[in-house]
Amino acid sequence: MRTETFHAPDGVRLTADVDGPDGAPTVILMHGGGQTRHSWSGAMRALVARGYRVINYDARGHGESDWSDAGAYMLDDRVDDLRAIVARLDVPYALVGASLGGATSIHAVAQGLRPAAVVLVDIVPNAEPEGVQRIVGFMRGHVDGFGSIEEAADAVAAYNPARRRPRDPTGLMRNLRLRDDGRLYWHWDPQIVATDPEHHHRIVVASAQEMARQRDLPIMVVRGLRSDVVSEAGVAAFRSLVPQLEVVNVAGAGHMVAGDRNDAFNAGVLEFLARAMPVDAFRP
Repeated sequence: MRTETFHAPDGVRLTADVDGPDGAPTVILMHGGGQTRHSWSGAMRALVARGYRVINYDARGHGESDWSDAGAYMLDDRVDDLRAIVARLDVPYALVGASLGGATSIHAVAQGLRPAAVVLVDIVPNAEPEGVQRIVGFMRGHVDGFGSIEEAADAVAAYNPARRRPRDPTGLMRNLRLRDDGRLYWHWDPQIVATDPEHHHRIVVASAQEMARQRDLPIMVVRGLRSDVVSEAGVAAFRSLVPQLEVVNVAGAGHMVAGDRNDAFNAGVLEFLARAMPVDAFRP
């Protein structure tokens, strides 16, 4: 595996892990808001082992990618980032996006990108407002940072009490930054959540209507059954719009499906991609 840098049209640098054989069909992994590319570590290993090439990148304003001085964090900006990555490809590619990454995928298709398949991880156009607000509330909180990694771990445990709190929270340092004042701050740019979530929702709903025109595009939703973001009603509404929609329900998982049940997540995605974008069909 190696680290590569992509440059968005506005100069924002995107950091990505890239692995897998040259010339193989490519899976682009896009994490959710408040996460980093490291949330896909298990999925990336499984995809590479199956023979896919994988590009797993930190979204603008997250992880090791640049923050936008202009506060350019709209879905249009994120689609431009994706275009910069896709521009290097001459093979079929699939988009696998969690939450914000999934919303980006929907908007990207509406804006003319043509992936071979799309996997949306615990996101549908009509997401549950309460669940979305809970995410935004978490990301807007703790603006003064944390005095220790234990304090940060307590905040995560309060947000996601269903997930066991790790005995050793040092892995959280991948999501934190130590500043000159000696305190730890989340890795994301606070400007990301400055916009009302309803604004993004309207864009995703409109983009889903355009996406629905692509009747031959394989689309799958992987839903955590404990999620407060995707409901049965939200899935049903999406399926009425996109009849070819496939759904994998992951028991014991919440909104962070890949982290809660990585084994079940990987199995569902690999089975879907084996049909929608099989490795052997695209060998050079």
